[in-house]
Amino acid sequence: MLWNALDMSGSTPSPVGTGHAGEEIMDAQRIVGAGEIAEQVARLPGCRVRRVTDYVQQNLDKALTISDLAAVVYMSPYHFARLFKGSTGVPPHRFVARQRIASAVALLGTQEHSITEISHRVGFRTVSHFTTVFRRVTGTTPGAFRATALQDKRPGRGGSDDLP
Repeated sequence: MLWNALDMSGSTPSPVGTGHAGEEIMDAQRIVGAGEIAEQVARLPGCRVRRVTDYVQQNLDKALTISDLAAVVYMSPYHFARLFKGSTGVPPHRFVARQRIASAVALLGTQEHSITEISHRVGFRTVSHFTTVFRRVTGTTPGAFRATALQDKRPGRGGSDDLP
């Protein structure tokens, strides 16, 4: 097919080369549509995405590396990261951070655990890093979020305690 495309362009390929081979190949690629292949987004199969997301949920309290996540689906870290982003729209490290914050949000809705305990339960090594990531994702600090969540639950504030 490539030979036909070169032949259709009116040039005669030569074993010696004329210096125009690069142009001829580019013309041939345009003719056969090779440029469209590069535009396709590579993705992980849904079952592999689920396997990784389940693993993340079950191991939020642990340090999770790209290598750890790639090993869950038997891939190299580079290819895993590329395909995971193609499937979810976010890189693996950002996905893990968002899952940690989502778990923290649920825990912050009660006074059962301190903010320090919550930060460690969802996998942050320091409260400072937890606060930084939490603010980046939610737009507020964990303490301010908790205060608002607890205030909304008080009677007379529209919380579930107002139900008859």
